[in-house]
Amino acid sequence: MQFTSFLQDGRLTIALTGEIDHHRARSYIDRIRSKIEAYTPEECILDFSEVTFVDSSGIAVVINSMRFMAQIEGKLTLTGIGEQPMKVFKTSGIDKLVQIREAV
Repeated sequence: MQFTSFLQDGRLTIALTGEIDHHRARSYIDRIRSKIEAYTPEECILDFSEVTFVDSSGIAVVINSMRFMAQIEGKLTLTGIGEQPMKVFKTSGIDKLVQIREAV
């Protein structure tokens, strides 16, 4: 699992990679929480451009990220979502809870 992030103008962008399944979800959740706590951004952007697969554990990553951002009164945005992850997010209703935008 590779994980990169950067902070610019109050926005924390976190680029996720590979498969987000039950083997990797806990690590992603912990690392995202750590970054949010360290930088307290106004907005956290989870970039899914390099994510090839998500299951219900990927939903948990998004829900937990939403909670972390809500605690600091920030917002969460998802971007770069491929076909398979988007199907999972739409089926679960995540697309109704969090802003999803095209990859920049």
